[in-house]
Amino acid sequence: MKKIVLTGAAGRLGSYLRETLAKLADELVSSDLVPDLGKLLPNEQYVCADLSDLTTITALLKDADMVVHFGAIGDEAPFDDILQSNIVGAYNIWEAAYKNGVRRVIYASSIHAVGMHKKTDFIGTDAPHRPDTYYGLAKCFAEDLASLYWDKRGVESVCLRILSASQVSNPRAVGSWLSYDDLIQLVEKSISTPVAGFSIVYGVSNNDRAPVDNALASHLGYRPKDNAEQFAAEIYATQPALDPQDPSAMCHGGPFASVELGNSGIATMNIIPDKKEI
Repeated sequence: MKKIVLTGAAGRLGSYLRETLAKLADELVSSDLVPDLGKLLPNEQYVCADLSDLTTITALLKDADMVVHFGAIGDEAPFDDILQSNIVGAYNIWEAAYKNGVRRVIYASSIHAVGMHKKTDFIGTDAPHRPDTYYGLAKCFAEDLASLYWDKRGVESVCLRILSASQVSNPRAVGSWLSYDDLIQLVEKSISTPVAGFSIVYGVSNNDRAPVDNALASHLGYRPKDNAEQFAAEIYATQPALDPQDPSAMCHGGPFASVELGNSGIATMNIIPDKKEI
């Protein structure tokens, strides 16, 4: 490919994707809201761009083959903030992709689009939307937008319903963990698969206790290798027992399933800020 665009490049997950994406195209254009991304790869350029500005995003995606959309607010927030960054921003990505003839959008969706389903239900990628927050609601919107733009305008999309892409530090993550190596494989497969159409796939590693089923996404070729069971004994021994009546323990959304709308879900999750440096 000649050009891949990565949004959210300054974020923790984006930091793990830059080197891989740079190897897949002649040019990688990384984007975020920070004024400076720091050290760049030899074939990488950085563009500071606001997702809520369609003119800016249309220019950003000019001549791109694919866009890996990891930008926007990554937590629950007041609705007006989510509206501009995550909902209007998603529309601008797909509309700009259509205007520029971009072949495919790889989108960082989230388990929070279906976060109020019970973990014991072992849901597949065809589970109906059941968001746990405004953040999850925006993921539902973007998934439906992706479906619409495939059906009506021929823009392919792979929506990655990411579960827990961080170090295993709590009981929930023993089932929901997505290792960084498996994240990279997931994005690579979403780019390289010959035909994607409109696809949904769960971003989860090969965990013994994974609470979701990726059978309907088998065509992407994603075969995760890591397993969080290696952490299970220590985590369960050092963490308080889970309350089966607590939505944060029983629902796929974890803490997002129990917080008040507009309040941070990440604040209670003890996520280790292990951003990768180039």
